[in-house]
Amino acid sequence: MKIPSRRSLALAIVAALVVKVAVLYGLKTAFFANPQTKKMRMPTEQVERHLLAAPAPTLPAKVNDGSRR
Repeated sequence: MKIPSRRSLALAIVAALVVKVAVLYGLKTAFFANPQTKKMRMPTEQVERHLLAAPAPTLPAKVNDGSRR
């Protein structure tokens, strides 16, 4: 088995990073660039009040009866 040189390994890493950045940029542009309508924007204060006033979700107590599923 041939061991790749440092230069080819660095080139492969840089190429992979460039592809990842391009894919992430494309996804951001496709899905998060513009809202569907201008009416979809909400006042920041209203969103903060809603998020901070919501009670934390409670999880049911886990019962350990020794049985396995």
